[in-house]
Amino acid sequence: MFRLQGSKVLAVDMTGDAVKAKNGSMVAYDGQMAFKKLSGGGEGLRGMVTRRLTGEQMTVMEVKGQGTCWFADRASEINLVSLQGDKLYVEAGNLLATDAALRTGTTFTGVRGASQGNGLFTTTVEGHGQAAILSDGPAVALRVTPQYPLTVDPGAYVAHQGDVRQSFQSGVTFRTFLGEGGGEAFQIRFEGDGLVYVQPSERTTIAGDV
Repeated sequence: MFRLQGSKVLAVDMTGDAVKAKNGSMVAYDGQMAFKKLSGGGEGLRGMVTRRLTGEQMTVMEVKGQGTCWFADRASEINLVSLQGDKLYVEAGNLLATDAALRTGTTFTGVRGASQGNGLFTTTVEGHGQAAILSDGPAVALRVTPQYPLTVDPGAYVAHQGDVRQSFQSGVTFRTFLGEGGGEAFQIRFEGDGLVYVQPSERTTIAGDV
């Protein structure tokens, strides 16, 4: 159902089924399509409330019909992720599209600053099907094993899946070595067994330099 045309355009072939995608990301379609705006980005009232609390503006649309839809977002690279009943954790701005059968929601993943006490919410995608995630440059899937935990800069983090525990470490960060750190910054540490998707470009994040 999901296929890439190049690395920056997602083609979705539909035969009466549906797909959920970031609002405004459709660039073309053929056949007969119906569009519906979905509020909040998560399912139910809780998903809408948590997004409002975190200040995230994520509007999702549902596309249903017969034909092909093409999606893209600001020439970002698109990466396909297959879910077999497991859960994908992804930054809201990095989620482009999902099978309509996949469940989306919001989860609290921890406290991002020891002195700030700010909560960090992440979008979840769960079930059987495909999801398309965005990255600034081609994303790389890095393996996490019990023997080899992984530490990631928040600005490079895109998503993760599998039986992985996430924690935050304050103190020395990648930027500190370059003399660019300021305030209280931290790293994200992953332990367990799964995959972590990272992008080769650091976005500016509050989480990366609190």
